[in-house]
Amino acid sequence: MSIPIVIDVVSDVVCPWCFIGKRRLEKALAALEGTSVAVRWRPFQLDPTIPVEGLPREEYLRRKFGPERVAENHRALLTVGALEGIDFRFDLIKRSPNTLDAHRLIQWAADQSMEEKMVERLFRLYFIEGADIGNRDLLSQAAAELGLDREEAEKFLASGDRREEVLAQVQMSSRMGVTGVPTFFIANRYAVIGAEESRYIAGAIARARAEAEQPPSA
Repeated sequence: MSIPIVIDVVSDVVCPWCFIGKRRLEKALAALEGTSVAVRWRPFQLDPTIPVEGLPREEYLRRKFGPERVAENHRALLTVGALEGIDFRFDLIKRSPNTLDAHRLIQWAADQSMEEKMVERLFRLYFIEGADIGNRDLLSQAAAELGLDREEAEKFLASGDRREEVLAQVQMSSRMGVTGVPTFFIANRYAVIGAEESRYIAGAIARARAEAEQPPSA
């Protein structure tokens, strides 16, 4: 059995382009059937200054980008999202959350081999259902929906466990030069920056696979 190609995806669960990037990564992997990969989701915070309780989303976005740019961005994302099978419902989102707890929950789920499912659920909760994914009760419910123990999720979130680990990973990504997400690090050799088309992601994975399969030089 070949050694899996490791793909580290630096992402934030309130980043719409990260949701699109996830779909494009899935397409890339489907096109490379038979390639063994291990996908790891790495935390990033688009705005760590958002308070724990979050902020009213419409006011926050208008203050940060201006109303015209917000509307323009949403139109573009609705078009691209539809092509990738994502029905963005920006109209349902009422709060811009701090995502630290969401990233902690993803790390907790990873310990139980549920990382990808948790990432997918949080993306869908926020962008399709308009849920406040900064709310710990909602995060615990998300864990339960995936078959994980809700009480254990509640205890974990209340404990503050993994907080420093997540913050350290965010800082590490910054030191590595990540300024925008998604960023895909493939086999620690190639980086695909942004939600590029699936063929570009697939190309980088294929190159990493070819290099991994080369016999060692004498």
